[in-house]
Amino acid sequence: MKELSVAEFGRRLAHLLVSLFILLCVTFVIGRILPTDPVGAIVGELADPAAYAAMRARLGLDLPIYQQFFLYLNGLAHGDFGTAVLTGNPVSSDLAQAFPATFELATLAVIISTFVGVPLGLVAALFRDSFIDKTARVLALVGHSIPVFWFGIVGLVIFYAGLNWVGGPGRIDVFYEGLVTPQTGLLLVDSLLQGETEIFWNALGHIILPAIILAYAAMAYITRMTRSFTLEQLSQDYVIAARAKGVSPLGTIWHHVLPNIAVQLITILAISYGGLLEGAVVTEIVFSWPGIGQYMTNALMIGDMNAVVAGTIIVGFIFMLLNFFADVAYAVFDPRMREAAR
Repeated sequence: MKELSVAEFGRRLAHLLVSLFILLCVTFVIGRILPTDPVGAIVGELADPAAYAAMRARLGLDLPIYQQFFLYLNGLAHGDFGTAVLTGNPVSSDLAQAFPATFELATLAVIISTFVGVPLGLVAALFRDSFIDKTARVLALVGHSIPVFWFGIVGLVIFYAGLNWVGGPGRIDVFYEGLVTPQTGLLLVDSLLQGETEIFWNALGHIILPAIILAYAAMAYITRMTRSFTLEQLSQDYVIAARAKGVSPLGTIWHHVLPNIAVQLITILAISYGGLLEGAVVTEIVFSWPGIGQYMTNALMIGDMNAVVAGTIIVGFIFMLLNFFADVAYAVFDPRMREAAR
């Protein structure tokens, strides 16, 4: 491993900033040209024309779109995403309340998908064309083919309504709400920090099913890519030499193959994590999960574009940031990428 040069790091950071600015521009323009009426959502459909015009001017919607964009940039520079029509609160405040729920769900999902997908991909590659390999490929195919909302509905019907093994929709049972003081915003963590084990198990019962369902699609991708990376390495001369020296299959995977595909796995896991943050929208709707996805969906239904645009920017920024760190890690740990960039 060698240090990444300052110039190379700066170039990658510049790419991140340019991509973020493009995302900001595209998202803002789309939010303004969509056939929605945020003014009508505030003042009502039967409002007096004068009141309608006054509110439109107050929101700055009577200005040319480039002036609206510069005003929006100025607000962003001060941490102001505008006011949400849906709640009447600052959008930044609403997002700060909704994001921890999405973060908690996506984080648990990526942990599950990693601890299942990576070993499954390694074993499938090691025992190529065996029953385990064929099973892994079928599971990956199903995970890519069937939509998340179908798994969510079926999972609720079977494991909640039928077997009563998990909690229902929502983040926690109603009579537990408000009993845990938010510290990190992560309900599982906060309940443990405050010694509320009963609330912890209740919250875990609610999150486990949506986390597993959300993780399944990511696990399918991780399994497929891990298998592909491993098969490529198993055909290399150094692996053949290690096996000829009597190294066991497990030892070959652990000591030789895994270190050589670690950088590629970092990239795949970063992409999967970002995808889970984006893909949580459908899962949150099915399970009434009070995260960013449900917040943005409710806002979109009434044309609250401040909330929709802000949520899109936040999720897009996190996705880009994860890819940026994966890209940097790739350049640091893989000398071939560093040489190609020169």
